[in-house]
Amino acid sequence: MIIKVLHEKGLKSEHAYCAGFLSVGLAVASWAGSLKAECRGMERADHWGIFVGEWAPTFFAIGLALANYEHDDQEIASDALHTVAD
Repeated sequence: MIIKVLHEKGLKSEHAYCAGFLSVGLAVASWAGSLKAECRGMERADHWGIFVGEWAPTFFAIGLALANYEHDDQEIASDALHTVAD
C-alpha cells in the first residue's frame, strides 16, 4: 500500500536507487566523521556508520518494489496499444 502511494505520487525506482547509493556514501562519511570528531572512539563511530548503513537496503527494496509497479504500468500501456491497433 505504501509503495502504491509512492508510485502514484510520482516517485520512481531510480530515485530510490539513488537514495540507496547516497546512503552508502553517507554511512562511510558519518563513520569517518564520528571517528575524527568525537572522542568516544571506534565504538561510537561504528554505531553511526551502522545506523546510516541500514538505510541503503531499505531504499534498494523500495526501488525494486517501485520497479515492479513501473513494469506493470508498461505492460498495461503496451496491451492498450495492441488493443487499439487491432
